[in-house]
Amino acid sequence: MSDTERFIRRKRRKSFSLFGGRSYETRLNRQHSQWRILAGPILSVLLGSLITTLPFFSDLPILPPFGFMIFIAWRLLRPGMWPMWAGLPFGLFDDIFSGALLGSAALTWSIAMLIAEFIDSRIIWRDHMFDWLIASLFITTYLIISLLIISMVQPQPSILIIIPQIIFSIALYPLVVRFCAAVDKWRLSR
Repeated sequence: MSDTERFIRRKRRKSFSLFGGRSYETRLNRQHSQWRILAGPILSVLLGSLITTLPFFSDLPILPPFGFMIFIAWRLLRPGMWPMWAGLPFGLFDDIFSGALLGSAALTWSIAMLIAEFIDSRIIWRDHMFDWLIASLFITTYLIISLLIISMVQPQPSILIIIPQIIFSIALYPLVVRFCAAVDKWRLSR
């Protein structure tokens, strides 16, 4: 047995807790749960897309696109986590459960991934306010493009009808980022 192994065993034996809780364990070389690492972000985006299936009745579209907002929040929070093609399956899932034309969200989510990758390659430093600005532009563009796609099937609605939805979505984005950060903390915990 090497000196390092003896030291680690001795430290584990001597670990104690001041407040009666779990004793302290070393955080070096710990193994993260692969299930949590993979399932946390994926399930959060899928559950965000399923929020649109809740019975919410209104004359105007007011409910934000939670699936898209969570997807963008994860993309801006952890830039290298999603592969470039991730917008396609998540967008198709959102199309199926939101009732939109099949392929519309898949197209817009994929384009959003391409633009976010372009922004990441050009901008060296970003802060929370700049991420909020980027997400606001993505959300506004997504809702306008969704309205234009819907207008191909139904009579032309006024763009003024989605202004409350855009404002509510942009105002709610920091809470979505906090939710993603909490899920990120959970998925990287032991």
